[in-house]
Amino acid sequence: MIVLPEIDPVAFSLGPIDLPYFGPQALSVRWYGLMYLLGFFAAWALGNARAKKPGSGWDAEAVSDCLFYAFMGVIVGGRLGYVFFYQFPLFLQDPLYLFRIWEGGMSFHGGLLGVMAAFAWFGRKTGRSFFQVGDFFAPFVPVGLLTGRIGNFINAELYGRPTDPDAWWAMVFPSDPEHLPRHASQLYEAGLEGLLLFLILWFYSARPRPVGSVSGLFLIGYGLSRSLVEFAREPDAHIGLVDGISRGQMLSLPMVLVGIAFVIIAHRRTALGARK
Repeated sequence: MIVLPEIDPVAFSLGPIDLPYFGPQALSVRWYGLMYLLGFFAAWALGNARAKKPGSGWDAEAVSDCLFYAFMGVIVGGRLGYVFFYQFPLFLQDPLYLFRIWEGGMSFHGGLLGVMAAFAWFGRKTGRSFFQVGDFFAPFVPVGLLTGRIGNFINAELYGRPTDPDAWWAMVFPSDPEHLPRHASQLYEAGLEGLLLFLILWFYSARPRPVGSVSGLFLIGYGLSRSLVEFAREPDAHIGLVDGISRGQMLSLPMVLVGIAFVIIAHRRTALGARK
């Protein structure tokens, strides 16, 4: 059993800086924010590397512009998704809760919807289809998931369910009021929906594929990975399980079905085009 030491969520602070109306304030940079920035920087670097390939149809400016829209989609969609998927009763009682982002609360599934909207907007603006944009960027998304889950681990949040105290993987988190040995589900997610999914998508997309198939494979890979890890992840206390199914699984399992549909349609379109 491993006892995780308490890690200061603040990586470093700058200041104090004298701000108008607020007076001297220290700017605190948190590990979680740094992990998000690291994920976006990695996506930017990988996107530029892919854009340099002959016939990619992308350049550095297009990659940067699309990532900016995607970043906005993650923030807006992630917040809306968390409030409506996980805290809707609280929102009904206090609609202003939606805007109190300093209290925390982001949802991957909401962020994904926000990114999809950003891809659709960017594609329409630049004459690309939604799937052309999605297929290009899908292999980079798991890198952000990897760094984000490591940020969750550093913050000792979103930990797993109790497990055998004698198991080598058992871990006690300082933020757990019960101090029980638990699964380090953040690291499970970092490994599955982060590193493993990145490798699968990166090598699969290295060769020309039917338009829409890379996006579909991402949905399948993430949906399966998240659904599997949910069996080891502690359910949200205010939601719990419904017939043994967590809210994360309810949102992830449909992704698998949609992803399979995308892959089938992509290959059928390619086959039909080859026959003509």
